[in-house]
Amino acid sequence: MAIDFHSSIKTLNLKVTPKRLAILDILASEMAYVSPEEVWRKMKERFGKIGLPTVYRNLEDLAQGDLIIKIIHPDRKLYYYFCHNSENGHHHHFICLTCRKVEDLDFCGLEEIKKEVEGHLKGSIVSHLIQVYGLCRGCKQ
Repeated sequence: MAIDFHSSIKTLNLKVTPKRLAILDILASEMAYVSPEEVWRKMKERFGKIGLPTVYRNLEDLAQGDLIIKIIHPDRKLYYYFCHNSENGHHHHFICLTCRKVEDLDFCGLEEIKKEVEGHLKGSIVSHLIQVYGLCRGCKQ
Protein backbone atom coordinates (compact mmCIF):
# COMPACT_ATOMS: atom_id res chain seq x y z
CA MET A 1 0.00 0.00 0.00
CA ALA A 2 1.46 3.33 -1.07
CA ILE A 3 1.57 6.13 1.44
CA ASP A 4 -0.02 9.41 0.34
CA PHE A 5 2.64 11.85 1.48
CA HIS A 6 0.97 14.74 -0.40
CA SER A 7 -2.20 14.50 1.68
CA SER A 8 -0.25 13.96 4.89
CA ILE A 9 1.75 17.14 4.36
CA LYS A 10 -1.35 19.12 3.39
CA THR A 11 -3.14 18.10 6.59
CA LEU A 12 -0.37 19.94 8.48
CA ASN A 13 -1.04 23.11 6.48
CA LEU A 14 2.46 22.86 5.06
CA LYS A 15 3.40 23.43 1.46
CA VAL A 16 4.02 20.18 -0.42
CA THR A 17 7.58 20.49 -1.68
CA PRO A 18 9.90 18.02 -3.41
CA LYS A 19 12.24 18.19 -0.42
CA ARG A 20 9.54 17.35 2.13
CA LEU A 21 8.34 14.50 -0.07
CA ALA A 22 11.91 13.23 -0.40
CA ILE A 23 12.49 13.35 3.36
CA LEU A 24 9.35 11.30 3.98
CA ASP A 25 10.35 8.87 1.25
CA ILE A 26 13.85 8.46 2.73
CA LEU A 27 12.53 7.89 6.25
CA ALA A 28 9.76 5.53 5.10
CA SER A 29 12.32 3.38 3.27
CA GLU A 30 14.47 2.98 6.38
CA MET A 31 13.82 0.18 8.85
CA ALA A 32 15.61 2.06 11.64
CA TYR A 33 15.93 5.58 12.97
CA VAL A 34 18.35 7.92 11.21
CA SER A 35 20.19 11.10 12.07
CA PRO A 36 19.54 14.42 10.33
CA GLU A 37 23.03 14.15 8.86
CA GLU A 38 22.18 10.78 7.30
CA VAL A 39 19.02 12.26 5.79
CA TRP A 40 21.04 15.23 4.55
CA ARG A 41 23.58 12.97 2.77
CA LYS A 42 20.76 11.12 0.99
CA MET A 43 19.09 14.42 0.11
CA LYS A 44 22.36 15.67 -1.42
CA GLU A 45 22.37 12.59 -3.68
CA ARG A 46 18.89 13.51 -4.91
CA PHE A 47 19.08 17.31 -5.05
CA GLY A 48 22.76 18.12 -5.30
CA LYS A 49 23.13 21.21 -3.16
CA ILE A 50 20.96 21.36 -0.04
CA GLY A 51 21.80 22.87 3.30
CA LEU A 52 21.76 20.91 6.53
CA PRO A 53 19.61 23.63 8.20
CA THR A 54 16.95 23.06 5.52
CA VAL A 55 16.88 19.36 6.38
CA TYR A 56 16.67 20.09 10.12
CA ARG A 57 13.86 22.61 9.59
CA ASN A 58 11.82 20.20 7.48
CA LEU A 59 12.39 17.30 9.87
CA GLU A 60 11.15 19.47 12.75
CA ASP A 61 8.07 20.59 10.78
CA LEU A 62 7.18 16.98 9.99
CA ALA A 63 7.84 15.83 13.57
CA GLN A 64 5.71 18.63 15.02
CA GLY A 65 2.85 17.38 12.86
CA ASP A 66 3.41 13.79 14.02
CA LEU A 67 4.20 12.54 10.51
CA ILE A 68 7.56 11.33 11.78
CA ILE A 69 8.86 10.52 15.24
CA LYS A 70 11.64 12.47 16.87
CA ILE A 71 13.85 10.22 18.97
CA ILE A 72 15.77 11.90 21.75
CA HIS A 73 18.58 9.42 22.16
CA PRO A 74 20.59 8.82 25.34
CA ASP A 75 23.67 9.86 23.32
CA ARG A 76 22.10 13.37 23.39
CA LYS A 77 21.59 13.43 19.62
CA LEU A 78 18.32 13.67 17.70
CA TYR A 79 17.17 10.97 15.34
CA TYR A 80 14.03 10.56 13.25
CA TYR A 81 11.86 7.62 12.30
CA PHE A 82 8.83 7.12 10.07
CA CYS A 83 6.29 4.97 11.90
CA HIS A 84 4.30 2.94 9.38
CA ASN A 85 1.66 2.28 12.05
CA SER A 86 0.92 5.88 13.00
CA GLU A 87 -2.56 5.62 11.47
CA ASN A 88 -3.36 2.84 13.96
CA GLY A 89 -3.69 5.36 16.76
CA HIS A 90 -1.87 6.21 19.94
CA HIS A 91 1.13 4.07 20.77
CA HIS A 92 4.71 4.32 21.94
CA HIS A 93 8.01 2.83 20.80
CA PHE A 94 10.79 0.52 21.92
CA ILE A 95 14.11 1.72 20.51
CA CYS A 96 17.12 -0.59 20.19
CA LEU A 97 20.31 1.26 21.08
CA THR A 98 22.49 -1.12 19.08
CA CYS A 99 20.81 -1.80 15.72
CA ARG A 100 18.50 1.28 15.71
CA LYS A 101 15.40 -0.83 15.20
CA VAL A 102 12.14 0.73 16.39
CA GLU A 103 9.19 -1.42 17.46
CA ASP A 104 5.66 -0.45 18.45
CA LEU A 105 4.50 -0.81 22.04
CA ASP A 106 0.81 -1.38 22.56
CA PHE A 107 1.06 -0.54 26.25
CA CYS A 108 0.92 3.10 27.33
CA GLY A 109 0.61 3.16 31.11
CA LEU A 110 -0.73 6.72 31.10
CA GLU A 111 -3.62 5.87 33.42
CA GLU A 112 -1.24 4.81 36.19
CA ILE A 113 0.94 7.88 35.63
CA LYS A 114 -2.15 10.11 35.60
CA LYS A 115 -3.23 8.74 38.99
CA GLU A 116 0.19 9.55 40.43
CA VAL A 117 0.32 13.06 38.92
CA GLU A 118 -3.25 13.98 39.88
CA GLY A 119 -3.39 12.17 43.22
CA HIS A 120 0.07 12.55 44.73
CA LEU A 121 1.35 15.67 42.97
CA LYS A 122 -2.04 17.40 42.55
CA GLY A 123 -1.10 18.30 38.98
CA SER A 124 -2.53 17.56 35.56
CA ILE A 125 -1.06 16.04 32.41
CA VAL A 126 -1.15 18.10 29.21
CA SER A 127 0.82 15.75 26.95
CA HIS A 128 3.13 12.78 27.14
CA LEU A 129 5.76 10.90 25.19
CA ILE A 130 7.09 7.52 26.19
CA GLN A 131 10.16 6.09 24.47
CA VAL A 132 11.69 2.93 25.89
CA TYR A 133 15.37 2.28 25.13
CA GLY A 134 17.12 -1.06 25.30
CA LEU A 135 18.38 -3.98 23.25
CA CYS A 136 16.11 -5.86 20.86
CA ARG A 137 15.93 -9.65 20.87
CA GLY A 138 18.61 -10.00 18.20
CA CYS A 139 21.06 -7.59 19.83
CA LYS A 140 20.49 -9.03 23.29
CA GLN A 141 21.74 -12.48 22.23
